[in-house]
Amino acid sequence: MKLVFRQRIFSWFDSYDIYDESGNTVFTVKGQLAWGHCFRIYDRTGSEVGMLKEKVLSFLPVFEMYIDGSYAGRIKKQLTFFKPKFTLDYNGWTVDGNWLEWDYSVYSGEDKIMTVSKDIVRLTDTYILDVYNDENALSGLMIALAIDAEKCSGR
Repeated sequence: MKLVFRQRIFSWFDSYDIYDESGNTVFTVKGQLAWGHCFRIYDRTGSEVGMLKEKVLSFLPVFEMYIDGSYAGRIKKQLTFFKPKFTLDYNGWTVDGNWLEWDYSVYSGEDKIMTVSKDIVRLTDTYILDVYNDENALSGLMIALAIDAEKCSGR
């Protein structure tokens, strides 16, 4: 499943629309006022399916994931040089980025789960997510949100 993650141009807080390959809205993400980034994720029917919240008092960026109202785990940036790396503690995935921080691959052990690529010719932040299993779409979206939020924070 390919998803296009596009930030809205005119919004007070970070807001994103996530489309499938046919241009249909799959998810809507709404940022809310909070210390650190906080995103609520809604499915196409308007039901909240997830939340991603940045922990403010941490040396490196940490984002807590909530799926269907329950705590699911964390996305944590690792201390690395040249290439960014994130880990997810709830399913053992790792996220490896390239040195430009435009392309990322997500792995479960040696198996590639998805890729995230930044579309640099757009006016707003736009990412293309290529999720190999539809069940991983929400977790993949949370990873892309965490990557974008970490880059915007300028740590």
